[in-house]
Amino acid sequence: MWCEWDVPSVAVQPCSHYSELFELESSTYTYLLADTETKEAVIIDPVLETIDRDLKLIHELGLNLKVAVNTHCHADHITSTGLMKKRLVGLKSAISKFSGASADIQLSEGDKIKFGKQYLTVRETPGHTDGCVTLVLADQSMAFTGDALLIRGCGRTDFQQGCAEKLYQSIHEKIFTLPDMCLIYPAHDYLGRTASTVGEERKFNPRLTKNLEEFVNIMNNLNLPKPKKIDISVPANLVCGVYEV
Repeated sequence: MWCEWDVPSVAVQPCSHYSELFELESSTYTYLLADTETKEAVIIDPVLETIDRDLKLIHELGLNLKVAVNTHCHADHITSTGLMKKRLVGLKSAISKFSGASADIQLSEGDKIKFGKQYLTVRETPGHTDGCVTLVLADQSMAFTGDALLIRGCGRTDFQQGCAEKLYQSIHEKIFTLPDMCLIYPAHDYLGRTASTVGEERKFNPRLTKNLEEFVNIMNNLNLPKPKKIDISVPANLVCGVYEV
């Protein structure tokens, strides 16, 4: 399942092609962005189970995939980044330097992930994990927020170095400071929603409209079950998804 469209030109020429893809079991969104002039592309949060679908689309569109980036070390699925590198010559993997995971590119605040004339800027947004990042398109029209900010929600903070105070600060200082009309694309949604905006989340997010004390209380009392694949996914994702069970 995916949707795609061409984005109209603005002062800072935006990403020319964008595809939003979905993995059903973990409700994970994978994003493919490309500069149609140069055919260079990046993929965000690819999932092992859907690698053939993703590579087929990349081939059909004639893209040169430069970077496969994970927004953090995932606990609910295994990334396809490692296997994808074996199947695409020259592909580089990327993840936050604070994730504890191996990758070709260790990302820090302000780094730029370039593809053609386009780029994504890294904003460190820890709280769900220490190594969470939000990736912001050059013209600030799109932000890929991983598990930090979800649509009308946010990532849990009860494992993998989770910290509710850090997450609250990250979202308010690094995401809610983006323009109101900046589109929010999370790593997951469990209710069929595909995107939001900074303005919407700042106004309507039931957790992030609370003060810090109220937010921490909410996050400390979610009582969520442990992700089913955490004991397999985390060790695999620490080595770029290449892992012998």
